[in-house]
Amino acid sequence: MHVLSCPHLPEAANTPLGSEVYRGLTAHPKTLSPWLFYDSQGSELFEQITELPEYYPTRTERSILSTHADQIVAAAAGCEQITMIELGAGTATKTGLLLKAAVRRQSEVTYHAIDVSGSALDEAKRRIEAELEGVAVVPRVGDYTDGLGQIDAGGQRRMVLYIGSSIGNFEPMDALQLLRDIRKELHRGEKLLLGVDMVKDPKILVNAYDDAAGVTAAFNKNVLVRINRELGANFKLDLFRHRARWNERCSRIEMHLESLIAQHVTIPVLELEVKLQRGETIHTENSYKFRDENVIQMLERADFHLSDHWTDEREWFGVYLATAS
Repeated sequence: MHVLSCPHLPEAANTPLGSEVYRGLTAHPKTLSPWLFYDSQGSELFEQITELPEYYPTRTERSILSTHADQIVAAAAGCEQITMIELGAGTATKTGLLLKAAVRRQSEVTYHAIDVSGSALDEAKRRIEAELEGVAVVPRVGDYTDGLGQIDAGGQRRMVLYIGSSIGNFEPMDALQLLRDIRKELHRGEKLLLGVDMVKDPKILVNAYDDAAGVTAAFNKNVLVRINRELGANFKLDLFRHRARWNERCSRIEMHLESLIAQHVTIPVLELEVKLQRGETIHTENSYKFRDENVIQMLERADFHLSDHWTDEREWFGVYLATAS
């Protein structure tokens, strides 16, 4: 997260939340970073999204992990034992499949779960340790690679999990830099398991981000709820419409909040008045979709080499095991 630090700005603009809101809503076009979605309510809504019939990524990735978990863990571990570290762990519902495979292989495994949502990590720790004997969960509230290199694996090989196609939320150069940052924290031979969503029929993609039940719309609007609650803004949710669109040129799904009227919104603690025209949008999220050759090239540019990869029968989703070169 980039925090503005300017003496002439209000004090609230020098916090992570205030900085992002100030930066994004004074930009042209207006944007808000997707990490703002994940307060406790947003995390709960996202878990609901993962169960929706239109939202194929979670269940497709889960089916890949369910089918190949033992093979994935064996390929990652080689002749060693592994410690698992997950970036953006959330409630870790799919990760249990890999943890079970690790317990079958080595009896005990330590799982370091990193996420910006403390409530999601608390739920993950309670559930996993209750359901999986032999797993020790070490939660850490933080932003991705913060402190990754300081995690002591006790001489075991570290396996970093970055699944759920979260890499798709980053701009291409930022995604590459993130992988490079992960690589810097790993020793040669240590592993990265990367889950990515693949390019497919645009109708399937758009429906996945604009479900009939309106859960994704509520998730998108929750960013405004959070800004109202934490920064005292006066966004009126019924004056915004959720929009999901496929950007073919950039190979990404975009989520926007569209203003239904010309309106002014005030955020007193930021000393900010936000003017929106009718039809103007706040761009809240990108979800890039990949082709196999793009993933391999990105990994190689980050100083990893591909060890193996797995997909579903429709090739809608890919799970890639990469080794630090």
